Amino acid sequence: MADLQDEQSPLGTEAGAVGADDPPLTAPATPIAGPAERAEGLLAVHPVADGHNTLPWTLRHSPYHDISTPEPAMDTDIPRLRAGGVGAQFFSLLVPDGPGPDPVVAETLEQIDVARTLARSHPDALRLALCLADMADARNRGRIAAFLGPVSGRTLTGSLGTLRAFHALGVRSLAPAGAAWADEGLTPFGHEAVREANRLAVLLDLTGCSDPVAVQIIGCSKAPVLFSHTAAAALVPHERNVSDEVLLALRAAKGLCMVTCDAEQTGPRLADVADHLDHVRAVAGPECVGIGGAYGAEPCTPRPEGLADPSGYPQLIAELLRRGWPEPDVALLTWGNAQRVLRDAEFTARAAQHRRTP
Repeated sequence: MADLQDEQSPLGTEAGAVGADDPPLTAPATPIAGPAERAEGLLAVHPVADGHNTLPWTLRHSPYHDISTPEPAMDTDIPRLRAGGVGAQFFSLLVPDGPGPDPVVAETLEQIDVARTLARSHPDALRLALCLADMADARNRGRIAAFLGPVSGRTLTGSLGTLRAFHALGVRSLAPAGAAWADEGLTPFGHEAVREANRLAVLLDLTGCSDPVAVQIIGCSKAPVLFSHTAAAALVPHERNVSDEVLLALRAAKGLCMVTCDAEQTGPRLADVADHLDHVRAVAGPECVGIGGAYGAEPCTPRPEGLADPSGYPQLIAELLRRGWPEPDVALLTWGNAQRVLRDAEFTARAAQHRRTP
């Protein structure tokens, strides 16, 4: 089970008395840190909890890559994650559309095996995380918390046992997009899948869901939901971007919208990504915005300039500080909001387990 895996005045006897050898009352001016230095300091305390990385899929098809050293043929490795201030990472287990459910389940199990092997092979850098406590423990030990998920909702074909089996293997996120039970609205089985995900503290990742389906699931779920890698449709009308209607529903439900670093969804510049973060923060609120870079692929996905890989995150944070983001809001963006969603999901699960059995 361990594999699955806290008075006296300093100026003299009389206040204001200054002797000849005393230091001046006015201390020498300390240089004010610039945005880059402030960004580095913030990330040292509040690292990035990144919502989406497809490294398991890439490693499965390129098994000889060594992520302990920079690889030009990949955009994710341990040095670049550390340089970017990443403290927690959700590793996607999604697979391309197949002809039926059986290949999807088998492919997903292969992905889980790759992801678990990845964490086990780099114990000094990665810690397989199953809960919020694991996330905090990893940060305290200088490791990156590795969460597994999402898995595709297409793997659940009338069987909640599949979801429970994935949960037992460490999966902590489920993506309904493309599943028959959530295609044009939740079916009766879809409602059961949402309830069971809540009971297991498996997060629902609504990336790719249509607006009506997303709003319906947000309303049905007792736990906060998230969008692991998206952007604002009001700025770029991409099929995977979310509308303001969905952002407002997410705000009411205290969910999480994690903005991607895919240039097709955001635009070609780092400033474009910051624009999307500004928009999500304005519409959904500072408690509902995060980062989901969608890195992990071989370098073919177009990336905004300055964000070719996760090591660019400090530049993004510095840009937000230049725009006037308060440091507490930046801390929520990078770490606090993901931490809160996990905490709320676990609280909901404990309450549900007292009321309901599988």
